[in-house]
Amino acid sequence: MRRPRARLTPSNTPPTAEAGDRAAPLRPASYSDAGLSELFLDMIAAEQGASANTIDAYRRDLADLSHYLGRRRKSIASADTEALRGYLADLDTRGFASSSVARRLSALRHLFRFLLNERIRVDDPAAILSGPKRGRGLPKVLSIADVDRLLGCARQEADSTDGAAGLRAARLNCLLEVLYATGLRVSELVSLPLSAARRDARMIAVRGKGDKERLVPLNDSSKQAMTRYLAAAAALDKAAGDKKPAGSKWLFPSFGESGHLTRQHFARDLKDLAVRAGLPPRLVSPHVLRHAFASHLLHNGADLRIVQTLLGHSDISTTQIYTHVVEDRLKSLVRDLHPLGEST
Repeated sequence: MRRPRARLTPSNTPPTAEAGDRAAPLRPASYSDAGLSELFLDMIAAEQGASANTIDAYRRDLADLSHYLGRRRKSIASADTEALRGYLADLDTRGFASSSVARRLSALRHLFRFLLNERIRVDDPAAILSGPKRGRGLPKVLSIADVDRLLGCARQEADSTDGAAGLRAARLNCLLEVLYATGLRVSELVSLPLSAARRDARMIAVRGKGDKERLVPLNDSSKQAMTRYLAAAAALDKAAGDKKPAGSKWLFPSFGESGHLTRQHFARDLKDLAVRAGLPPRLVSPHVLRHAFASHLLHNGADLRIVQTLLGHSDISTTQIYTHVVEDRLKSLVRDLHPLGEST
């Protein structure tokens, strides 16, 4: 659920600026860094539908900025452009990668634009900051043979074990089948509702980033894996007694705070499976399987716009990073099909 946005109350409402005060922040000493950070986080949660992971990342970034500014007797409300440049330089000195510095800069721009819009500040010291140049790395992708190897190992373990171990194996097999069939983000996968496993469901509704909902198709393998997993869970119901999470609405329930399996737990199980399947665990993760889903679709002729929709990307430029995997195929199409292509 989205958090309701905290509003400025009389105790923290910024004073009105006089006509000649447009070059400086409004009474910076009256605002704490923690208070401004929480106002900003409430805004991105309520108005932009930011996920809990995104909010936590912003909170860590702002706490680090506040710590740096505090050592220099400044605050978020009083920081100027030079102070922010110094912070970015400090990140570089601490060995942060250019991609991490660029992400922190994005957070700064977002924060100070918000403070300007809310009239807490009358200037935006982050507007003219420039970040490090960074190239966009290519995603790690497993080959179709590697994915088949991983899925085959998961199926074999689900078939050859029973009891509690069999349930865990069936759950991992189900997670893998659904992930490779749909390309879901890992947070979307582990938080699937139990209703996603309806017997007649050919599509599932997924709520992704920005609280946007999309429909994703299920194939027969993923539906069969769901059925087997739920059957294994039902077989242990009586034995589990009160230890079973009662009345859970999640497809992959757990006793944790979220009520469902965590993405970290799934990632650990997946790396252990990779070792048993004879694959380097450093090359295998839930996100790599999402990459494999997109890359293999494009390799087999899927339209880029369709892949964008399935992945839940709001901007097609994000999806275009996968096109590197089909360069050879595109070259062969031009060679074989273009009227002036090379003769065979």
